[in-house]
Amino acid sequence: MPSEMPSAMPSALPTILLLAVPLAAALSAGLILRLRPLLQRYALARPNARSSHTVPTPQGGGIAVVTAFVTISGLLIAAPEIGGRPDWIWLAGCALALALLGAVDDIRPLPAALRLAVQALVVGLLVWHVDGRLLPGLPLWLERGLALLAGLWFVNLTNFMDGLDWMTVAEIVPVAGALLLFGLAGRLPPLPTLVAASLLGAVLGFAPFNRPVAKLFLGDVGSLPIGLVTAWLLCQLALAGGLAAALLLPLVYLADASLTLSARAARGERVWEAHRGHHYQRATVNGLSVPGVVGRVFAANLALAALAAATLLWPSWPVTLAALAAGLALVAALLRRFARAPAPAPAEGAAQP
Repeated sequence: MPSEMPSAMPSALPTILLLAVPLAAALSAGLILRLRPLLQRYALARPNARSSHTVPTPQGGGIAVVTAFVTISGLLIAAPEIGGRPDWIWLAGCALALALLGAVDDIRPLPAALRLAVQALVVGLLVWHVDGRLLPGLPLWLERGLALLAGLWFVNLTNFMDGLDWMTVAEIVPVAGALLLFGLAGRLPPLPTLVAASLLGAVLGFAPFNRPVAKLFLGDVGSLPIGLVTAWLLCQLALAGGLAAALLLPLVYLADASLTLSARAARGERVWEAHRGHHYQRATVNGLSVPGVVGRVFAANLALAALAAATLLWPSWPVTLAALAAGLALVAALLRRFARAPAPAPAEGAAQP
């Protein structure tokens, strides 16, 4: 059972939650330093139809990110102020399962049907063990089925959007940071707040190695479990009364991936094949530098986090509708900007596979 949201946060809890960030960051960075020689030898990502980088670059940084996230959250969950150990066990186990799937796929690409089947099994197990109802007017089987589809899509869109140096950092750092702040303000239960803090730290530890021009990529071993954990966190936020906030926080990813894949499907293209049709990828083709793209995504995500916070601070229909409208307008403007980017001489910068 998930931990209940406290009416007043225990005095030791903020310290525990904040401690998770530097601990996870240090462990993630330390593991990367140890693993890089092996990844350089055995896990090179070679340029393909989806990537923008031109030279083989080691991938597998997600090994360190996922290990740091699971280790630090697993250690700190022992604190009695956190609670929710069974939920953490399911989350950590499912994240590790997707990390294993991604690691195998990074080394030897698997058939799309097999990848999707394993992902559906893992996401389904996690969905089944999520307590609470978002749509109580629907039959439980239908709600769980919709949650399975949503979770499966979020896992894959996180993977699809991990195609540029610092892109995942520009997305996950603002989202996880906002969730941590929401938890510290008492708007999110302790367990998901700890998960957000550990994820934030783990991604921050990876960030220096992925800055343009990247020396290391996440790989599917990182993007798949990061997508799963983020989807679980957003579900927990929605269950805690923050449905609008849960929709606003990932809106850049949701809009870019959903619009791109819908357009490709309408054209009869194979949506599961590698491509460079996302708005953020088109922006680099059209002349924006990699830092210019991820900087705009990061700024947009900060603005979306502020709008999400407004829906939690002033929970009313006028505020919620205004925040959602503002978020949609912001993301629409960003994607239009990417699609029509100016064409100066492109700055050098590798992009992830």
